[in-house]
Amino acid sequence: MLQEAHWGSFSLVEAERRLLANALLDWSNERFVLLSESCIPLFNFTTVYNYLVGSSMTFVEVYDLPGPVGRGRYNQQMRPTVWPKQWRKGSQWFEMDRALALEVVSDRTYSSVFRRFCRGSCYGDEHYLPTFVNINFGWRNSNRTLTWVDWSGAGPHPRRFIRTGVNVGLLERLRSGTKCQYNGQTTNVCFLFARKFLPNTLDRLLRFAPEVMKFN
Repeated sequence: MLQEAHWGSFSLVEAERRLLANALLDWSNERFVLLSESCIPLFNFTTVYNYLVGSSMTFVEVYDLPGPVGRGRYNQQMRPTVWPKQWRKGSQWFEMDRALALEVVSDRTYSSVFRRFCRGSCYGDEHYLPTFVNINFGWRNSNRTLTWVDWSGAGPHPRRFIRTGVNVGLLERLRSGTKCQYNGQTTNVCFLFARKFLPNTLDRLLRFAPEVMKFN
């Protein structure tokens, strides 16, 4: 049966959980990545696969944000399941292992509370998974996302890249311009994907891919 999902509502989280549930049916699936139609890979398949399978951590962005678009979205009615000090925010574009995916799909306690009390400007897709992971599995989560996005502009949405904005310098910066931790070691490979790239960027991406991203 077709079930609609609406931007900004908890139906997005429910759609993500259904996607995970279906992916879990294949026992060969070890890692699970949520991407959008505007995401691009920054490395070839072998590099992405080895990075994910070789990681001892999951990659769910989790952070505490003061102010109205962070802590201000917390609903006091969520207590005692979720306390204010446990409330977190993060990107919905996650990567997780099979163990965490099973926990997310089987969760009834936290999803029920979010479904009831995270409405309107709460935006459950930005808070449910970060809060759930923070409370229960923070010790094995990296607290960062693998999907790069440009929030440097004003407004509620990230920058959208058009054809003229794509060049070799941009792609190289996204591939190695940041420092982070991977399996306890410092690395400059922090993002495997990037968004938001419009369809008209495809020709340039295909042109640069063999040289920059090592695609064959």
